[in-house]
Amino acid sequence: MTKEEALKTYFGYDAFRGGQEPVINALLSGRDALAIMPTGAGKSVCYQIPALLLPGITLVVSPLVSLMRDQVTQLVQMGVPAAFLNSSLTFKQYLLALSRAKEGRYQIIYVAPERLETEGFLDFACHANISLVAVDEAHCISQWGQDFRPSYLNIPAFLEKLSRRPPLGAFTATATPEVREDIEKLLGLQDPLRVTTGFDRKNLYFEVREPADKRLELLELVRSRPDQCGIVYCSTRKAVEEVCGLLQEAGVSATRYHAGLEPEERQRNQEDFLYDRARVMVATNAFGMGIDKSDVRYVIHYNMPKDIESYYQEAGRAGRDGLPSNCILLYSGRDVRTAQFLIEHGESREELDAETAERLRERDMQRLRKMVGYCRTRYCLRQYILQYFGETAPDTCGTCWNCLHNFEEVDVSREARAILRCVIETGQHFGVSVIAETLCGAETDKVRKYHMDEEDTYGLLRDLTQKEVRDRIRFLIDEGVLALSPGPYPVVLLGERAEDAVLGGLYMRTVKEERPAARRPIPEELDGAQAELFGRLRALRAQLARRQGVPAYAVFSDKTLRELAVVRPRTIDELRSVSGIGDAKARRYGKQFLAELSAFED
Repeated sequence: MTKEEALKTYFGYDAFRGGQEPVINALLSGRDALAIMPTGAGKSVCYQIPALLLPGITLVVSPLVSLMRDQVTQLVQMGVPAAFLNSSLTFKQYLLALSRAKEGRYQIIYVAPERLETEGFLDFACHANISLVAVDEAHCISQWGQDFRPSYLNIPAFLEKLSRRPPLGAFTATATPEVREDIEKLLGLQDPLRVTTGFDRKNLYFEVREPADKRLELLELVRSRPDQCGIVYCSTRKAVEEVCGLLQEAGVSATRYHAGLEPEERQRNQEDFLYDRARVMVATNAFGMGIDKSDVRYVIHYNMPKDIESYYQEAGRAGRDGLPSNCILLYSGRDVRTAQFLIEHGESREELDAETAERLRERDMQRLRKMVGYCRTRYCLRQYILQYFGETAPDTCGTCWNCLHNFEEVDVSREARAILRCVIETGQHFGVSVIAETLCGAETDKVRKYHMDEEDTYGLLRDLTQKEVRDRIRFLIDEGVLALSPGPYPVVLLGERAEDAVLGGLYMRTVKEERPAARRPIPEELDGAQAELFGRLRALRAQLARRQGVPAYAVFSDKTLRELAVVRPRTIDELRSVSGIGDAKARRYGKQFLAELSAFED
């Protein structure tokens, strides 16, 4: 069987996506490979196809139980013998799976990195014919990655203990150039093929909002999408509880996920979301890695993440099927303080010396500043993300909120001089809000407490709103005219470019005119008959999924059902021509779907 035949037979696709084929060719020829591909770009196919064609076993090192379970479920649906070995199995289940592995009954085995050093698994691995090792989420091996896991450092030692070193493939969705170098060095990749397909997900629409009331904004966003699946990310367990309760009280079918829940509830809630029993998942960043639910139409960040890597990975869980999907971040200054607190008081890294731990903390702070920059930029959001990951990008994408709105360059030199004067006059002792209140002539408790109403700059910018002044202060911070002190309660300081405010000529981008219809254009909707048929096919899919105890998307994706509703195949052969329908699925579900299509025609 060729790789093209395997792709069609098992996955139901006629052609490889960008970057997949060279990685597959390298691994099949025995060469190591490093693949950087965004979420939803098909990284798993890069090692699953070689696993089907190579004679022995492929080991996939993966960090999360949910990732393994989901991948194995889909492989079994496609007719591929696969299993996972991790802590979710009872000891008896683990021994049974290991025994079957020794008998050669699996082509692909997913394993947690911690398992590599156990005596029983090592004994199996040293006697098995391992033809390929794939390391998923490879950024976890780097201390400079956003999700460092010390257990990943044991992978090279495990490979040395094997009787023969198989080719090694390393895969990740988010890695800066520095992290890529770390992956290659620490895993000991030998003359690897390096493939970076690009981080751009053209089907995703990006937007940052700064609402006065996040709760109301979130309710509006979710209620406007009643039939869509979505994920709402929060930065803390407490926020997850509050937001999930808010949605449930509003009649939204929502569930929750965070590390403070019992494992049984986490598993149950995750399955409710995967099986469409709950339309919205409210979660911390503990949820989502490896969850291959293809029909997530929106990801809303209720709180700003700590770094661009985390944001893009989490946002990328929308639209994995390639259909238009929304990524919306609800930003507030409080998010910055929360993120700073989590960095300062996060999990202790006992395995690191004090100097390294401090360097990592400072690196986390640098990442946070980049994340804040994303939330504040008036320029193309897509360009900001792509440039962060080392890619060149056009000035405008035409599909993010910033590009779809009409901006103008406004001279803020007058306001900048007033702000600078206020900061100097008050001794560089106050935060953004107090400076804005003072300049706008507000009569607040803090203004009275600190006698700010006695300053010469009190009310100097009363022609602007406090939000407009805060926006200008943040612009000056981004430009280096001002700076913020470190710590949980930052105060406004003079920046390296403070003299620029005196010289003038400072221009800030502001929204000139709102365009109510400015949203990412949705492709043509299915017509009346097609939409009705699509609904019937979804109902059939749900029925078959419940009967087999698998998520609906493991039967067919929404994209496949839409194509079925348009093409309306009449035979099994015609059915196989539809994207996403391989031989195993055609045999398993073909008759039922053809019968439904035929009944609709009648």
